[in-house]
Order: sequence, then structure tokens, then C-alpha cells
Amino acid sequence: MAPPVRRLAAALFCLTLLGGGRVHGEVPVSGPPDQGAGAVVFAYGRFGEDQYGPVSIGLDQFEQHLEELADGAYTVMPLPAVLDRLRRGAPLPDRTVALTIDDAHRSVYREAFPRLKKAGLPFTLFVAPDPIDAGAETHMTWAQVREVARAGAAIGVLPAAGLSMPQRTVQQNAADLARAVERVEAELGVRPTLLAYPFGSYSLAVSDLARRQGFDAAFSQSSGVAHARSDALALPRFFMNESFGGIDRFRLAANALPLAVADVTPADPMLRSPPALNPPSVGFTVTGELRDLDRLACFVSGQGRATLERLDGNRIELRIAEEMPPGRTRLNCTLPAADGRWRWFGMQFLVPDP
Repeated sequence: MAPPVRRLAAALFCLTLLGGGRVHGEVPVSGPPDQGAGAVVFAYGRFGEDQYGPVSIGLDQFEQHLEELADGAYTVMPLPAVLDRLRRGAPLPDRTVALTIDDAHRSVYREAFPRLKKAGLPFTLFVAPDPIDAGAETHMTWAQVREVARAGAAIGVLPAAGLSMPQRTVQQNAADLARAVERVEAELGVRPTLLAYPFGSYSLAVSDLARRQGFDAAFSQSSGVAHARSDALALPRFFMNESFGGIDRFRLAANALPLAVADVTPADPMLRSPPALNPPSVGFTVTGELRDLDRLACFVSGQGRATLERLDGNRIELRIAEEMPPGRTRLNCTLPAADGRWRWFGMQFLVPDP
């Protein structure tokens, strides 16, 4: 079903204001044809707030990221434009990048917004309405959110829940999402259709709810490259913070290629009882014609490199030795590609707290 006219208008608004009437830095489509085109989506939280290191990027690091994106090798596109091309199966330039920011902290307005505006780079801001409504000094005001939107930023929502969404009931999540959408629409006059999952955690029940509530796309914090066959309600992003925001990692991620997979098990990243499901039996089938699958490597956070078994064709099964602890555990699988680049697929599992 075609999106409402105002959604299209919002996307064009982003293209014309922050992109100067064109896609910033667009370069010809030249990437490897196998597995299709992809886009790397970066996520940020706070800026220059060292006391929040796990969710903050250093200002010097962020400026290095912007300088890297300005060197001409990348095409920085508004996120709605990227999603539109992926949805239509339209080509994307090689090394396409989109920038996103979660939660609308005050440092976004004070530090990130001026730098992004000066660089002419488009970005998407996922707004958590509750702390703004409460007048929290840590967050932007609605007037500041409107200013950022008028400058061309796309606006999505991030429901401000005390727990990750998979650990809340369907009724609680439905109410949180409805309230967040209504508040943003009331303040900005446009109904948001993009969602960022708090902490990047989701389950099949959560993504199904997002679909039923009319979201066009939703984002996790699983590392990887979005491509035409990605689940639109479980799109990956590379999260940047002080510990993992160095320029070498940024370049590695910005140059990543998609590792498209199918028939992923377990289908639900929320690991529930019985205990036999933890550690999970992880498997996937690599699609397309790729060489050197024997060079594929998968790593589990806190455990290191996992043992892989390649079955008939391109089916990969992982042997994870240790049980995943309560909280979030990441799986990253990479495959060397040409020119020193890497194909990337990731998952983020959630084990509920007792």
C-alpha cells in the first residue's frame, strides 16, 4: 500500500534541505553485484558526555567520523531515501551511509546538530517523548526538536521504557508506541513511521506489534548492513560510542558489505525458557554465489570465536559453547571481501533477567 502523501513529503523535505537538493556526495553504483546493494546505518546516543561512556561518543571521535564521510568515497543519504530504494529494489551507490541518533539528548542539539548542519549531512533523530514532556534537563525541548526537523532531519520515535520492549507486555508496548507517535505528531504535525527499539532489543512479538501499528521500518543495534532482503522491522545499525568509536572501526563499518542470509535460527532473538534454548542453536543459509565461505568467522561477545560447521550448500551452523548471561549478547559474523572490505551479518540476543 502506498504511503500517505505526508510521508513522501517528509522524505522529500529531508532530501532538499539537508542534502542541498541532491543526495550528499553521491558516487556511481560500483559495488560487487552479488548479494545486492546495501547501506550502512550508524547509530549515536550522546555526544561529548564522558560520564555516559557506553552511550556517548567523544567529540573528537565524532569529528573524525564527519571528516571521513566528507572525503568523497561515501554517499551519505537521508534514511527515508535509503529505505525507499531498498523497498523498491532500486540501486544504491557503493558505500551508502545513513546517520541516526537515539533519544534526543540535549548534547545532540548542543554538539551534534551544529556539526552535522555545517557538514551538510542528513540524519534521523529518534525521539523519546516522555523525558521531553517531563522537562528533563538531559533532553532537548520540543522547540529544539522542531528546529532540528525544520532543518531537514527525519524524525522517528524511541519509546522511553524502563525495560527493553521484549520484557514488557504487548499491552504496555502498544500503549508506549501509541503515546510516542501521538506526541510527535502533535508537536511536529507529521506522523512518524520509523522506530528505534530501546537498547536495540526486540522479539518477534515486538516486531509484529510494530508492523501492526503502522511502522515502515524499525532498527535494532545488531551490527550489519541493511539490504533489499533485510527484515524492515529488524534492520541493523552500527552503534558508535567512546569504546567502539575509533576511526579504524568506523572505517571498517562504513566500508562493510551485506552478508545476506536466510532461514535464520532461532527466528526469535529473545531467548526464553526452557534452559535448553540457551545457548541457542544458531544457524543460517548464506544466499547468493559467494566464494571462500570457509573463511567465514563468527564471534560471540564474552566468548570469542564460535565453532562453525558448514553443511550441504551454504548452510552454516554455530556451536556456541557457553550459556548466554542475562542481558544482551551480540553475535557478529564476517567474511572477507575484495579490496580489504568485509561482509557482515549480526544478531543481538536477549536473555531476560530472572
